[in-house]
Amino acid sequence: MTTNSDIPADLAPMQALDDLRVIELCDERGAWAGKLLADMGADVIKLEPPEGDATRGYEPFVDDTPDSEQSLYFWYYNTSKRSVVIDLSTRKGQADFRRLVESADIVIDTDDQGELEELGLDYEDFAEDNPDLIWASITPFGRNSVRSQEVHTDLTLAANGGFSWMNGYDDHSLPPVRGGGPQAWHTGCHYAFMGILVALLERNQSDQGQFIDVNINASINVTTEAGSYVWLVGHDTVQRQTGRHAGVSPSMPSQLECADGRYVNTGVPPRRPAEFGLVHKWLEEEGLLEEFLEAPLLLAGAELESFSLAEAMVDEEKQAIFGAGRDAFNLIASRIPAYEFFKKGQEYGFQVGIIHSPEESLEDPHFVDRGMQREVHHETIDRTITYPGAPYKLAKGGWNITRRPPLLGEHTDEVLDALE
Repeated sequence: MTTNSDIPADLAPMQALDDLRVIELCDERGAWAGKLLADMGADVIKLEPPEGDATRGYEPFVDDTPDSEQSLYFWYYNTSKRSVVIDLSTRKGQADFRRLVESADIVIDTDDQGELEELGLDYEDFAEDNPDLIWASITPFGRNSVRSQEVHTDLTLAANGGFSWMNGYDDHSLPPVRGGGPQAWHTGCHYAFMGILVALLERNQSDQGQFIDVNINASINVTTEAGSYVWLVGHDTVQRQTGRHAGVSPSMPSQLECADGRYVNTGVPPRRPAEFGLVHKWLEEEGLLEEFLEAPLLLAGAELESFSLAEAMVDEEKQAIFGAGRDAFNLIASRIPAYEFFKKGQEYGFQVGIIHSPEESLEDPHFVDRGMQREVHHETIDRTITYPGAPYKLAKGGWNITRRPPLLGEHTDEVLDALE
């Protein structure tokens, strides 16, 4: 098991993938996939050129001081990994790469120019002698695509795949809004991660590995919810909506300013009989019943045997009841602080949310309780850094950041010497 030097191996928690070795030969397009595997316990060996991974030079830096060993970008994407310097332009580097692959269960690469094939270091060059090897290739348009030579960035792939079109505001005179972070890279990496897990399940049954060809553009296109399929089936184009699902027809706005000037997303209004009764109770709790003239409609909705949005579209009474539920949400939100609306709404079982900044999200009691704040000690600067925790919570086979991100080539000798 790969463990932080501060955690004795016999005290480290069991992790789902701690019996696997992964070779990561990736730029920023594949680093997230490697991190997901590493933080699940896999021994992920990040191969870097002599000058180091380019993301070591990405801002921001600790204390805003440029230092290739203190890039917060690099740190986040490379927790729990080991760094080995390999120069693939040399015979020794190529020989070391072969030995590393032969020792591995999984390889991840982002080679979209065919360099590994030219060097005789691609999947096909190892598959015959290593039939249980799982190899995931993450490229913009898939291996051997006619589009492989196209210039691309995370943003152009997000736009080409479709989901940039769906992010933005009701005011369509404004351009689409890019989501925070390299979401195109992340989407491709998630598909690679899922593909690797499925390939591992298959290998457990058949003892056979396989090649996984991840097309980032296609990954994005099938992550647009109904966007792509609405066009393919009905030749309709979904439109951007502020904080809501893109749709062919506009839905009602759901972002509201609360009494303290902060905003919430009111989410899905009451749409089941019991929910109309609950929002009536909430109004009563806030002392707003007398002010809300539509309160009798909520009681009428609570007495219905069934209720559906389809019925509300053709039944005037049910349409009025549905509208009363939405108006009740709006009134409550306008009279209480945003976090109180969020907390009470959740307690009543409604799908409402508060609009946080990233910093506020990490400090939210819900995320604190889930263990989203992970403290990682960096002995090289004698500081402890707070990292975001796992994107999922497992009942078994725990997730953990087992070591700080590596210095350039920090583990070259120990890894290569172990192959002798």
